Amino acid sequence: MRFLVLGSAAGGGLPQWNCLCENCRLAYANSPRILRRSQASLAVSADGESWMILSATPDLRQQIIDNPALHPQASPRHSPVKAVFAPNGDIDNIAGLLVMREMQPFTFFATEAVMAHTRSGVFGVLNADLVARRTVKLEERVDSGLGFSITPFVTPGKTPLYMEAADEADIELGAEGENTVGLEIGQGGRRFYYMPSCARMTDALRQRLDGADIVFFDGTTFEDDEMIRLGLSQKTAWRMGHMAMNGDTGSIRALSDVAIKRRVFIHINNSNPALLCDSAERAQVEAAGWEISFDGMAIDTAEAS
Repeated sequence: MRFLVLGSAAGGGLPQWNCLCENCRLAYANSPRILRRSQASLAVSADGESWMILSATPDLRQQIIDNPALHPQASPRHSPVKAVFAPNGDIDNIAGLLVMREMQPFTFFATEAVMAHTRSGVFGVLNADLVARRTVKLEERVDSGLGFSITPFVTPGKTPLYMEAADEADIELGAEGENTVGLEIGQGGRRFYYMPSCARMTDALRQRLDGADIVFFDGTTFEDDEMIRLGLSQKTAWRMGHMAMNGDTGSIRALSDVAIKRRVFIHINNSNPALLCDSAERAQVEAAGWEISFDGMAIDTAEAS
């Protein structure tokens, strides 16, 4: 199994187009203290030739250009990308499907709740004769046809931003259902996980992740109120459907006693100080046994043995 981080940032990437927070300022200036990042996406392959993309982001075209493993290999048209799986219906996870409209066959996997967002409107540009839509159920182990299985499972989250209720009181945070799922990739008894959105940790998730070979986990903010303190938003990480890294209910503590061979943060917001290579927060993350993913990060399962 091979994993290629196409993008490591949360929505908007780093630097974000309309932001001049400290991290974005440094990224715009090409500071060696921080890497530029596109929006979170992971490519998975069993043979290095045929790939499934987990999360089709608005940055997908550039992500493909930046990664030779995903370049066309034959004339006149070809793509190593054979499938896409969207773990939720947020723009960050489905907008990239529009990049894939140029008459290329692939299979699109999603739960019914997510699939419903892509059946009408602008997504009509996806040619039904070429794009096979495969609706999957929670806990249904699916043969990807690419040498590995993939199983969606409940991850606490919320509905996509564009589907939120107008009344704040009617928004269900930490909801468990088909709108936000984690993905378990299986091959030969080994288990790998992609969880770019997780609002809270549950006992069921701890049990599932115990013994995992690699977990790519939601690393949106370092502190829950981080964006409020920086004047970037009035929303906490919890309000956005994410766990913070730090704190009593943060992911570092929540997973500290779970046996995971390799733990990697992905979907990291531009506000997160752990993005700075020389920050105290980065040191804290690494001391806890976590890695900060970066665009172009490549992992072979042999490295996780």
